[in-house]
Amino acid sequence: MEKLTVDNRSIPIVDHFKPDGTRWTLREKLWLGLTPRQYRQQFFRNWVNWLMIGIFAVGIPLILQRYIFGLGSITHGSNDYPWGLFLGFGLFSMVPLSASGFVLGTTVDIFGRKDFAPVERLALLNGLLGYFFAVVYLLVDLGLPWRLPYPLFISPGPAAVLFLVGWHVALYLSVQIVEMIPAFGEWSGWLRGKRWARSITLGLTIAAIMLSTLHQGALGALFTYAPGKVHPLWYSSEFQWIHFLCSSIFAGLSMVIVSSTLCKWTLKWRADERFLKSLDTLTIGLGKGCAFALITYLAVKIVSLAQDQEWSYLLTGWGQYYLLEMGVGVLLPMWLFAVAVRNRWVGLVRFAAFLSVLSVIWYRIHTSMIAFHW
Repeated sequence: MEKLTVDNRSIPIVDHFKPDGTRWTLREKLWLGLTPRQYRQQFFRNWVNWLMIGIFAVGIPLILQRYIFGLGSITHGSNDYPWGLFLGFGLFSMVPLSASGFVLGTTVDIFGRKDFAPVERLALLNGLLGYFFAVVYLLVDLGLPWRLPYPLFISPGPAAVLFLVGWHVALYLSVQIVEMIPAFGEWSGWLRGKRWARSITLGLTIAAIMLSTLHQGALGALFTYAPGKVHPLWYSSEFQWIHFLCSSIFAGLSMVIVSSTLCKWTLKWRADERFLKSLDTLTIGLGKGCAFALITYLAVKIVSLAQDQEWSYLLTGWGQYYLLEMGVGVLLPMWLFAVAVRNRWVGLVRFAAFLSVLSVIWYRIHTSMIAFHW
């Protein structure tokens, strides 16, 4: 079976028309112009697909067990430790990595940096998928997921942070779906929908900024419900929401670098020349943004420690772990980004981005699970 390459023009990724001038059908677009047998061969030759099959083979039975026998049958959650991996990883870690959409949308459509347009759609798709799967995690973790509309429409609590989080997730997910209409319109040939979505791009971007900014901060504000349970080094009544907002900025930028790198490695045959030729330069620019965002985050953390008078905790065992987290998760990637950008080392920028993504996941899981009920 011939391996698909970027030079293969017999697949519907370049134009709406075949080389012979006839139009691609929807079925042919879905199957990439291949027969079912050829598509199946391409599918099973990729080791990542086999990994996904293994994950689904384990995950689907557990999800069915959760809905048949209840959440307690697959988790060890309790009133003392209510947040497990479904929320610690699925929500608190996934959402900051999904900030790539509003960060790049702001960069391109508000600040006018059109040179970052080749990676904007990738950032929007990453944000859409991240928020979508965060909602999926919520549907699995909520005890009665079919009552999800109640706090939104039937019995709202506008003074509650969860009310804010719920509405912002729903609205921002809707905004992201509309932001992807131009790409869908180009693929499907729905040019009228593409023109309509393009005409409201500025309004969508402004809405995305407001909704995502408030939502990212609101996730941190959730911890103000339990001020005595979270360790003081990971909790601040005044700065908690700022911690989460600032960390989402460099997380989103780093995720764009990670996603674009993975696309270059695995989907080069699907990428256009503009994306491939400009990617190294754009990666350097994104790395510069990550460095400044990390500096801002570090400054906010130091101000938070000074404001809450928590210096004494740094001399404890928890303090040593906190310093390790800040050193490996903030100072090290910040230094790597600075060195890489100054010397234009693209590979080092990408390594620092992968490290930043892991550090955000580490910080969020620690705040929601390990430092919780310390």
